[in-house]
Amino acid sequence: MEQRALGRTGLRVSRVGLGTMTWGRDTDPDDAAAQLKSFVDAGGTLLDTADVYADGDAEQIVGGLLDSLVPRSELVIATKAGLRPSTSRRRDSSRLHLLRTLDASLARLGTDYVDLWQLHGYDPLTPLEETLATLDHAVSSGRVRYVGISNFSGWQTAKAATWQRAWPGRTPLVSAQVEYSLVERSAEREVVPACQDLGIGVLPWSPLGRGVLTGKYRHGTPADSRAASPQFDRFVERYLDDTSAGIVEAVATAADGLGVSPLAVSLAWVRDQPGVVAPIVGARTVGQLLGSLQAEALTLPPEIQYALDDVSSPALGGIGPG
Repeated sequence: MEQRALGRTGLRVSRVGLGTMTWGRDTDPDDAAAQLKSFVDAGGTLLDTADVYADGDAEQIVGGLLDSLVPRSELVIATKAGLRPSTSRRRDSSRLHLLRTLDASLARLGTDYVDLWQLHGYDPLTPLEETLATLDHAVSSGRVRYVGISNFSGWQTAKAATWQRAWPGRTPLVSAQVEYSLVERSAEREVVPACQDLGIGVLPWSPLGRGVLTGKYRHGTPADSRAASPQFDRFVERYLDDTSAGIVEAVATAADGLGVSPLAVSLAWVRDQPGVVAPIVGARTVGQLLGSLQAEALTLPPEIQYALDDVSSPALGGIGPG
């Protein structure tokens, strides 16, 4: 698998990352091990998790697979901190919370450092300088190699990155996770341009439009799909509209012409967008993951790239798809 630089750093990562949001919840340890083995065998290196995934169980599973299945040195482990689900303060990027979370993550992962530590969201209640100083401390203590952000708006991204660059010796932000796919291109309004200008690598999450771009919903809602689950139906529902359906049909037409899956077309499109380093793909089973890995061999012809750009083009000055 091709390796790309993460932002303006010497750290190189696979151009597709493996997400672990389902690990410990929909994906048991054996299936997780099979996924990780397949991912590494394909040349994948970037493994993305978070302290809140399955209430910490995802990190625990990752930790159990390090060295026993895959040498720690072969992986770029990224985790996140700053969310407190089911509490009155959903986002907490205070120094106390972040450092406690980091120590707990390291213990679950069974490692003394993470390669990339990301703020899981913007916390309006904590002064930004406190949060960013905490990132500096995590790096200087040796527990973190690089830092990034997730789910920040354009102005939040620019503010945080500019603050870090304004002070000599501060730890720069190297990555930004944001939802980005053919059915959700609003990141192109501000987040992606800000990242390109500031040298921050974009890591798209849900690059398959929450599963819609695989084509599985073209003729109804499969019983085993997220849209059929009371827990996740609202997560998918926003992309089960006429606008998204038109994009999915265009993707399916392109896939038929190329002799590949709609999944491969959709993933290749976002993977090769300007500023993107690595889409983060999640899978419940190793079979689903293998479908994503097949996109590595695909580069979209320019005419198909342009056609998909056109059919999915968001209204950048107003409200786009989604």
